[in-house]
Formats: sequence, C-alpha cells, structure tokens
Amino acid sequence: MIQQIYKLIFNRNIVLIGAIVLGIVAGGLSDILKDSSIYILAIVMTFATTGIETKGLLPISKSIKTMGVSILLGYFIFSTVLLTLSWLLIDNTYLFYGMVIIAASPPGGALIPFTQILKGDMNYSMVGTLGAFIASIFVAPLIIMFFAGADTLNPIDLLVIMGKIIVVPFFISRFLLFKKVYPVVEKIRGRLVEFGFAIIIYIAVGLNRDVLFANFDILASISTVLVISIFGLGGLHRIVSKRLNINKQVIISQNLLLTVKSAGFSASTSLIIFGKEAALPAAIYSIIGLFYLLYLSISNELKR
Repeated sequence: MIQQIYKLIFNRNIVLIGAIVLGIVAGGLSDILKDSSIYILAIVMTFATTGIETKGLLPISKSIKTMGVSILLGYFIFSTVLLTLSWLLIDNTYLFYGMVIIAASPPGGALIPFTQILKGDMNYSMVGTLGAFIASIFVAPLIIMFFAGADTLNPIDLLVIMGKIIVVPFFISRFLLFKKVYPVVEKIRGRLVEFGFAIIIYIAVGLNRDVLFANFDILASISTVLVISIFGLGGLHRIVSKRLNINKQVIISQNLLLTVKSAGFSASTSLIIFGKEAALPAAIYSIIGLFYLLYLSISNELKR
C-alpha cells in the first residue's frame, strides 16, 4: 500500500499536473523563485542530457538520416506550423515571443521514457534526440534572433544565455557519464529532472495565473495554436506515415520527435529573456503536451 502511494505521488504525470495546479492555487512563491530559474534549468539540463550518449551516434553513416529526420520534424515542420499559426492568431508581442521560444526548444525529457511506454524504437529516439539537441545549440539562437530578437536582444547576450542552458550543461553531462559517477547519477536523474521541470512549470504558471483566469481570449488563442500544432500535426503524421508503410515503432519515435518540446526549457528561457508574460505559452504547452502524451498512451493501450 505504501509503495503504491509512493509510486502515485512520484508519477511523472502526477508531478507535472501537481505543479500546474499548485501554480494556479498557490503561486505566491513563483515571484521569489523566478530569478533562480536559469540555475534550476542548467542543473536539470545537465542531468537530463546524461541520458543522451554520444556513442549512440556510431556509426555516423547510419545516424545521419535519423538525425536529419528528427531536425526536419522538430525544427522545420513543427516550428513552421507553430510560428505561422502564432503570427496569424496571436497579436500580443510577448506571447508571440513565448511561442518563438517553444519553436526553438530542444526535445523534451519525456520523449525517451514515452518511447519506451509506447513501444517505439528506442535507438531511433535516442539518436534523433541527440541530433536535435546538438542542432539546438545552433538553431535555437537563430530562430530566436530571427523572429524575436532583431530589436529586443543583443546577440552576444543571447549566445551567453544559450551557452549557460544548453552548451555548458551538455559538456558537464559528459563527465557525469564516467563509470564511477554514472550509477549514482542514474539513480537520481529521473526524479531530479521531473521535479526540476515541475518547479519551472510552477513558476511559469504561478506568475501568469491571473492571465489564465482573467483573459479567456488569450488562453483560447494560445491553446488553439498549440492543439493544432501538437494534436493536428501528430495525427497527420501518423496517417501519412502509415500510408508510406513506415515501421510502426519508427512512427511512434518520429511522432514524439515531432511534437515533444521541452516545456521546462521553454518556460525558463522565455522568463529569462522576455519576462513572465512570454512564459505563459510554455505553461499552456506543458498542459496540452501532457494531454497529448496521455492520449497516445491510452490509444496505445486500447490497441493491444
């Protein structure tokens, strides 16, 4: 009984839902924690990327195609649809900037575990995630500068921020893969990443809880963009992939690489660069993205 309660409390979905609910009903601490979000994100990204082993790229010749498809799905197809819809439906500058950060974000931490849950191709997801993550070091600053930074950001400041939350954590994570250290890291990584991202989502929701209740039009426009970008694109991808007779396991991995962005990265980066209003889309993404993953999980169970 105690073990079942423990599993329920520390379930990844329960933790994230709890962070969202807590941010709405008791978000007072978000003002105190917001200045710490960059450090929380850096720690989380360091541990999260220990799950990405560079040796997974070998042999390179077999991985280039997978990496290319991953970048195409996550950074070209998803980002193009998201930013086009955002440009058409969102007239608030900082909310649009928040969407830009989502488009620029690397794959989310839920991608690998959900590949396993949904019986996808683990190797495909690992290589695809690594490829997209490496690409994010170069692509994320370009997307942000092109769509949001021309008049608002110093390119050097942006590169410094990206270095702190992508490049430095990734390189530190390589040291955490040493044989003597990794067993300890592996034990705490899951919980640390889950609770770290939960804190970031709590901050984003807590800072914007008034908007969530006071302005339905804003909530509706952001939600519409995200539902179409996640559920719409995800559904279209599954239909097209089946008609092309792509392997079922690969379809699952590709679908996650297409739709799963790092909500924690998006929320924290938006908050750091543009302020609390820009973090609202990431908070809403975390909710809709979670529903999509739960939908995939339930659909997968029904098909068995």
